[in-house]
Amino acid sequence: MSRPFIAGSLALLAACGSEPQTSELNAPQPLPRTAPSGLDIVRLTIATGTRSHAFMVEVARTEEQQARGLMGRRELGGEAGMLFPFDPPRGASFWMHDTLIPLDMLFIRPDGTIARIATGQPLSDEQIVVEEALTAVLELRGGRAAELGIRPGDRVSWTD
Repeated sequence: MSRPFIAGSLALLAACGSEPQTSELNAPQPLPRTAPSGLDIVRLTIATGTRSHAFMVEVARTEEQQARGLMGRRELGGEAGMLFPFDPPRGASFWMHDTLIPLDMLFIRPDGTIARIATGQPLSDEQIVVEEALTAVLELRGGRAAELGIRPGDRVSWTD
C-alpha cells in the first residue's frame, strides 16, 4: 500500500471517531427511570382548565412500598411526588404516621379525574378515607395543589 492511501484512510477513520455530532450534543438526555429509593419514576401531568402541570413521581407499586410511602422523608420537591396505583380500583385510607412533611393527597378516579384533595399533617394518625373506587392516589408537597390551582375534577394522566 502507498503512504497517501494509509494517511487518507487514517484521516477518514479519525473523522468517523466517537466524538458526538452537534445534533447528539443538543439531544435531550433521557430522564432517570429509578429514584434513589429504588422506586420507578414516571412523568405525570395534571390538566387544570387551560393549563397543565408536569411532575416526575415515584411509583409505589407493591403493598410494602405503599405502606412505606414517603415516611421518613425530610423534603419533597415542587415537581416531585409519589403515585400509589390500584389494580383493580378500590377505596383508599391514608395516614401520616412517621411522615415528617405535610402532603397533599389527590385521590384519582378510574376516569383520571380527581375525586378529592386532602392535606395530611406530619406525624398524624388521623385516617383520610375515600370509599369511592379509585385507580390511584398521588402525594405532592403540602400546599402544592393550592399553589397550582389544582381542584377536584381536574384530570391526571401518566405513562407507565
